[in-house]
Amino acid sequence: MIVDFHTHVFPPKVRETREEYARRDPCFAAMYADPKARMATAEELIAAMDEAGVRVSVALNIGWVDRDICRETNDYILESAARYPKRLVPFISVRPGAGESAVREVERCAKAGAKGLGEMRPDVQGFDPASREVMDALVEVLVRHNLLFLTHASEPVGHVYPGKGSVTPEKLYAFISMFPELKVVCAHWGGGLPFYALMPEVRKALANVYFDSAATPYLYQPEIFRHVINLAGPDKVLFGSDYPLLSAGRVMADVDKAGLGEVEKRALLGVNATRLLGLQHA
Repeated sequence: MIVDFHTHVFPPKVRETREEYARRDPCFAAMYADPKARMATAEELIAAMDEAGVRVSVALNIGWVDRDICRETNDYILESAARYPKRLVPFISVRPGAGESAVREVERCAKAGAKGLGEMRPDVQGFDPASREVMDALVEVLVRHNLLFLTHASEPVGHVYPGKGSVTPEKLYAFISMFPELKVVCAHWGGGLPFYALMPEVRKALANVYFDSAATPYLYQPEIFRHVINLAGPDKVLFGSDYPLLSAGRVMADVDKAGLGEVEKRALLGVNATRLLGLQHA
């Protein structure tokens, strides 16, 4: 079973009134204000999954700053997952700086079936993920409901692109070290964080941390799959496309070039995600 751990969907209204949402929210504006920026509905994601042979996708929200839009898009993702219960796994969004209201929103969405929080954007949303004052209550509710925390990650070097941001390995390491009990997925290969897993203290800190492959063809050569498996372990990697930015098939082509063994490939494409998400359907 292939599981795509990193996709994004939006209510049709958001795409139809893109300019309005870009005016209201800086995170959305940074990535989707350009009319050429790809957006997809849940139905379009399902069609793309069928075409690529993907059985299950994690449907992520984005790091909204506007609390009302958070709730609106959370509801859409939860409703979409309810329509496709064997195909979509819902992740929702909050602004941690909102304090108690963010905790209440996580509680509400957890009861409605949410499995995680993300894709979070600490830089754009304006919070320090390593701050106990900001994060303690949020982490407590996530752990209590066994929800994952999926965060954007940024490479500290290399080319600049829309939405790259500044969530670098240094900031991610401070976060995961502060909250070792929280299960964290670092998108986009953690901005290079796995490369430090040869340091004993970093490897220890990565006990509850996983890395997805979203947008790989835009960031790394296909050898990244082999290197991260060797550095962090075969149980730490999750297949992610970043649909609709990239199709699952485009990223799978890089997987095929990576020279992985069959057991490693199965772990990457679905076994690890199935275990992490507690999926019961095959």
